[in-house]
Amino acid sequence: MIINRVFLLVLDSFGIGAEPDAGEFGDAASVNTLASVATSDKFSVPNLKKLGLFNIEGVTVGEKDGAPSASFARLRESSKGKDTTIGHWEIAGLVSDKPLPTYPDGFPPEVIEKLEAAFGRKVLCNKPYSGTQVIQDYGQEHMETGALIVYTSADSVLQIAAHEDVVPVEQLYDYCRKARSIMTGEHSVGRIIARPFVGAYPNFERTPRRHDYSMEPPGETILDLLKMSGNSVVSVGKINDIFAGKGISRHIAIENNIDGMNKVLSEVDRDFFGLCFVNLVDFDMKYGHRRDVEGYAQALTDFDKQLGELLGKLKRNDVLIITADHGCDPRGAGTDHTREYVPMLIYGEGVKPGIDLGTRETFADIAATISKIMRIPYKTPGKSFWDLVKNG
Repeated sequence: MIINRVFLLVLDSFGIGAEPDAGEFGDAASVNTLASVATSDKFSVPNLKKLGLFNIEGVTVGEKDGAPSASFARLRESSKGKDTTIGHWEIAGLVSDKPLPTYPDGFPPEVIEKLEAAFGRKVLCNKPYSGTQVIQDYGQEHMETGALIVYTSADSVLQIAAHEDVVPVEQLYDYCRKARSIMTGEHSVGRIIARPFVGAYPNFERTPRRHDYSMEPPGETILDLLKMSGNSVVSVGKINDIFAGKGISRHIAIENNIDGMNKVLSEVDRDFFGLCFVNLVDFDMKYGHRRDVEGYAQALTDFDKQLGELLGKLKRNDVLIITADHGCDPRGAGTDHTREYVPMLIYGEGVKPGIDLGTRETFADIAATISKIMRIPYKTPGKSFWDLVKNG
């Protein structure tokens, strides 16, 4: 069977258990996003169960399905990181041997000096911080002085928060572009993130007008090859930001997970050939980082309902792949990502059901598999599993 389209859904931060090297990344051997979320009474995912989520090697929660409708695997991250950028790059075929720079003590003085000179404004904070807490602690001073709130996290990011009444959103975006040009060489962070907020103290709130300015991937991804071969590469959510627009044919912005899935359901009805690459960030941003087990569980339950609708709409020549980019255990220590295996479920009329692919050594196996599915040669460290699961 010829496959015309692949729908690749990344459930941002939906890890399924610690990798063997979790300790090297500051994580306990017990971190497990799925296991933590499954403790909630709000967790109900019958469609993921039917696909084979609980049949995956190493998953010890949930009830295995007797006849899974998808084939499945556990993927290990081989890149040196546990962040969104490196995780997605690996899914798309690039393995990063060197971790992106992080700043547990804040950015060095020479970086801050360059940023302040470029902005024409002073900088506040300059520490790793929770994004919701930082605007509560520094928002009032920002309103009074006009200084920009610059902060980071355990990830390779530089984030700039500003109130929309003090710094118009387009101006904040311009500051981020300037920061992107400064953060090069040894300071090439994965992402510069604009974090606009609104409201009055103490009720400041972040807005949906976040924007990411990512490094370009350091090599060709499967997205580049697909686009160069005349296929469509449709980005839904922050995929376009993560890849700095490289290899993207068309970008669809979303407001939240539910809106994202609604956009995917609309894409199924469109006529296109190629890849629809989707990131659903709420799991990570709203619930994982905020250590909200109940919220994470409800978000997965909501996703599962829409997944049921998607499964019913897929066309004969479509393939669906569901995976994740890292973990963010809502019962883990701290508020940051966790170094975890991720699930991989592959489904469609052209896919054999119930094939247990075990544990795969890299997320890049997905890129290698898409290369085979779409008949586009692509050199990657990943190994395709398409011949093991294709129907006919």
